[in-house]
Amino acid sequence: MPGLKFRVLIDSEKNEEIFRDIVIDENENFESFFQEILDSYGFKGNQMASFYVSNENWDKGEEISLLDLSEGEDNSMLDIMKDTPIKKHLSQPDQKFILVYDFLKMWIFLIELIEIQEETPSSPQLLISIGDSPSEDSKGLSDDFLMVSDETDETDEEDYGFGDFEDGFSDDDMNSFL
Repeated sequence: MPGLKFRVLIDSEKNEEIFRDIVIDENENFESFFQEILDSYGFKGNQMASFYVSNENWDKGEEISLLDLSEGEDNSMLDIMKDTPIKKHLSQPDQKFILVYDFLKMWIFLIELIEIQEETPSSPQLLISIGDSPSEDSKGLSDDFLMVSDETDETDEEDYGFGDFEDGFSDDDMNSFL
């Protein structure tokens, strides 16, 4: 049983490389790998997360979820971290994964298999830590979850077709209702 050495880069706002090298047994499950990644970056681990099998272009593929959220639906196609060994998704010598942690803040970890070692670790191990980890709370909500401003401008009106309707009233006519 070989040990898999992965490089785990965090996508942060810092203009520097921040990564961790982690070695793990190929038979370990993704949940163990997930915990080691979060521990190595000092994250709490109290948010939802998913791994995605990726290709050389870092495209998201099959999902490996932290929890089963299928709510009774047929989940035979859904992989859950605690039930899925890492070796199940190794198809390339430089296999890539994407880990998305905290879907509101969208912490992204880019993970690449960089070496297969003969020696198998008894548990996941952090080998190298380069760069200072950002604080888990340092990132705001993803733009996808920000509230839309109450203010509208002419561009918004054009985008949504508000300027296309002619009702025969001017803005001055409406002032008496405000």
